[in-house]
Amino acid sequence: MTDRLGKARKAGNGENSIYWDKSKGRCIGAISLGYTATGKRHRPKITGKTKTEVRDKLKELKKELDAGVKSSARYTVGQAVEAWFTSGLKGRAEGTLTTYRSLANNHVIADLGSAKLRDLEADDLDEWLDVKAEILADQSLKIVLSILRRSISHAQRRKRVRRNVAELVELPDGRPGRPSKSLSLEQAEMVLRACKGSWIHAYVVLALLVGVRTEEERPLTWRHVHFAGADGSWPYVEVWRSVRRHGETKTRKSRRSLRMPRQVEAVMQAYKQQQMQAHGDDSTWSDDRLVFPGDAGEQRDAVDVLRHFRTLLGEAGFENPKAWTTRELRTSFVSLLSDHGMPIEEIARVLGHDGTATTEKVYRKQLRPVITSGAEAMDEIFGDGSA
Repeated sequence: MTDRLGKARKAGNGENSIYWDKSKGRCIGAISLGYTATGKRHRPKITGKTKTEVRDKLKELKKELDAGVKSSARYTVGQAVEAWFTSGLKGRAEGTLTTYRSLANNHVIADLGSAKLRDLEADDLDEWLDVKAEILADQSLKIVLSILRRSISHAQRRKRVRRNVAELVELPDGRPGRPSKSLSLEQAEMVLRACKGSWIHAYVVLALLVGVRTEEERPLTWRHVHFAGADGSWPYVEVWRSVRRHGETKTRKSRRSLRMPRQVEAVMQAYKQQQMQAHGDDSTWSDDRLVFPGDAGEQRDAVDVLRHFRTLLGEAGFENPKAWTTRELRTSFVSLLSDHGMPIEEIARVLGHDGTATTEKVYRKQLRPVITSGAEAMDEIFGDGSA
């Protein structure tokens, strides 16, 4: 850059300069931003293969500066993801954080971590997602893209980058997830006979014959399990809370009270009596205790329940217990009711799903309606379980 007399001069504040660096074999672009508080000249640089590329990058940098964005050519995708984990995920449940961390480390950071966030392009992400779609199931792929989008959005709010390029790409279809399956009536009867007297037997009975979600069972306390009263009141279980961090179930229709079939009531009564006897001191017993506590009285995690469930399946005679998961107790509950002739609208009410039961009123805690149809059908299917 020269002045009107042809002499070289320094670029003025806000001015650009572009020159060829022979040693690097690239064009260098710089914008002069005056001096830092320490008196050092502030002159961010951009590199590119051609002057046109560098000129476009300088224009983009100028827009960022005008918008007050404090971006850095060295700020990476990995740094943005780590910053999001540090301060953008406060209040999330530990299980959610574990899932996000695993997917972030194995896919986002592993593949894009060293990429400069400011230089990230939509075409790069499209190609990356196409590769990920070959190895990840739909849900995992969706979470991976969400992690990237939210990490960049977090960086945007902190003026580290001007645009969120991850919002410009479309999510491709991932690999189909493993389809859920259901127990046949014969298999269900085998399961109900296995490991009687154990906590996992009571756990399975409650899930399979009442339709309680496994994430609803783990935090369940005895205060929410009600046996038949002398006044003829129904036995039922309240499903009002879950393992979600703030304790609430997913939707208002998920907050429901479900009548227990006769077999379930008998199993749960016997199991509670067994638990109270093991406790030993009636004076300190409280119905606030967990129904299915771990060895130290803590809430069991999903992996522990799954391990015991597969042990039960082995005892029941299943050839490949590892092919089953606890969530398939709930799909089996639906299948058994459907095979019995219950309308899908009624099943949806029992499950607490939105959308299908259009006539169902929003459950209100003070009314606590007890849904009886699932229990009545299960009594017809399995009887009282005394055989």
